[in-house]
Amino acid sequence: MGAERTVHREAADPAIVWYRGRFYLFASMSAGFWHSTDLITWEYRATQKLPALDYAPHAREIDGVLYFAASRLTDSPIFRSEAPLADDFTLVNPGFPFWDPHLFQDDDGALYLYWGCSNKEPITGVRLDPRTLDKAGEPVPLISGAPDRHGWERIGENHVKAEPTTERAKIIAQYLGDSPFVEGAWMTRHNDTYYLQYAAPGTEWNTYANGYYTGPSPLGPFAYSPNSPFSSKPGGFATGAGHGSTFQDEHGNWWHAATMRVSVHHEFERRIGLFPAGFDSDGVLFCNQNFGDYPMLVPDRRIDPWTDTFAGWMLQSFRTMTTASSSAEGHEPGLAVNEDIRTWWTAGTSQPGEWLQTDLGEERTVAAIQLNLADQDLTRHAPARTDGEQGNGAWRAIYPDPQPTEVLIELSSDGQEWHAVADNRGSGEDSPHAFVVLDPARRTRFVRVTAGRMPFDGPFSVSGLRVFGIGDGAAPSATTTRAKRVDDLTATIEWDPCETAQGYNVRYGIAPGKLYHSWLLYEQNDLDLRSLNAGRDYWVAVDSFNENGVTPGPVLKIT
Repeated sequence: MGAERTVHREAADPAIVWYRGRFYLFASMSAGFWHSTDLITWEYRATQKLPALDYAPHAREIDGVLYFAASRLTDSPIFRSEAPLADDFTLVNPGFPFWDPHLFQDDDGALYLYWGCSNKEPITGVRLDPRTLDKAGEPVPLISGAPDRHGWERIGENHVKAEPTTERAKIIAQYLGDSPFVEGAWMTRHNDTYYLQYAAPGTEWNTYANGYYTGPSPLGPFAYSPNSPFSSKPGGFATGAGHGSTFQDEHGNWWHAATMRVSVHHEFERRIGLFPAGFDSDGVLFCNQNFGDYPMLVPDRRIDPWTDTFAGWMLQSFRTMTTASSSAEGHEPGLAVNEDIRTWWTAGTSQPGEWLQTDLGEERTVAAIQLNLADQDLTRHAPARTDGEQGNGAWRAIYPDPQPTEVLIELSSDGQEWHAVADNRGSGEDSPHAFVVLDPARRTRFVRVTAGRMPFDGPFSVSGLRVFGIGDGAAPSATTTRAKRVDDLTATIEWDPCETAQGYNVRYGIAPGKLYHSWLLYEQNDLDLRSLNAGRDYWVAVDSFNENGVTPGPVLKIT
């Protein structure tokens, strides 16, 4: 504790399961779970029955009942529930030591457990007795990292290893070496193929992603898919998309939930993302993460995950003129509109009434506003807790009561007359990532957010005041792109800048019709792409975009 103590939000390693007409979401360090009927509105439910501080909680329906397991260094217990909202979880097996567990029941009723979270040990699987949940066979080592052949598994920001700058970092780097952590197993059966999914190289990097192997049976043998990683979001506002879950909704649509990194206060400061997913006609597992942190449509029917989920609203607030009532040193207003969740504006005081305002420069059609709050300097405001546990190299505890995040959101055409579109001040509600849809969309120029109460009465801090809608101008022109293979794992992509472009979306893949990977970039006209698989050809397209729309770029082979 002491100088090392941090207070921050953490939700990661999401396991989402559709159970008896409702989605249930379990996440690390949450002391409970969330539930939803539509994937849009989620309600938190605390539980006294499940271990609050065990990492990577997993849930899966087995023989019509919900089962739960999580990670600990000693025996990891397994629970069951028929009515999770009634908190009826009961212990059914004390388990054995495992980390990042995943339960899978095959169509024939056979039950399997997968686990593993290491840069030295493989992901392992074993068959379980479905009555007792004891091991019914010998554990089988299944897959390990291969960063010499899978470029996306290489450690580091943008897959570049950084030299440690502190003694603690040097010790950790020496202990861990250059090998990726291979973790977060998830099994999906599609037709007669088994897809063993896993995360690498580490949760603290923008390159955290999920790849997969395929096999003819739940315990393999497994072959690496060169379409890996299938979930990867290294660019944009929120980055990283590893360790998650793949599931279907009641309409048969596939989705993938993933861990998004913040990793400013601590490497385990994280969030959760949700993306459309699916399998193509060749059985390739994919995840649509084009503009993955822009507004998305959640359907009420069976849809095409590539064409029917993007709302079409573009970002109107990038680098707009932004002012505030006051600012803490090093946390200026412009940091709220730079499309980086890892930087933020913070008010100069902790008093309610502090405000942040952005000027779009002209009246625009605004369809939605997303307000992302950050946790700044909360160690001075939040009391220390003594009811935690020592684990994973740190003392961890959870504050049991939700903290309020109360904000007024207003719009104005002239900066003088304001109209409220959201106001939860005085409610005590916790909404750190508020998303307000304007129905119908409105013409406006100014957006202002004003603080009510904040967590632990700390300062108002905004990592993203994101305004979405449709601009009045034209989409940018198409890019002229050049792409060159540097080595088996790396390519350089360059394109001529477009004066009216806000940014570029680099799409790539191992076939010209399968550009399933993407990398969203602002204020950048080149990319060192270090995430390629050895021995495979790649194709790339660079799409330009601005506040008015997206212009697809031509597809070309990386030579």
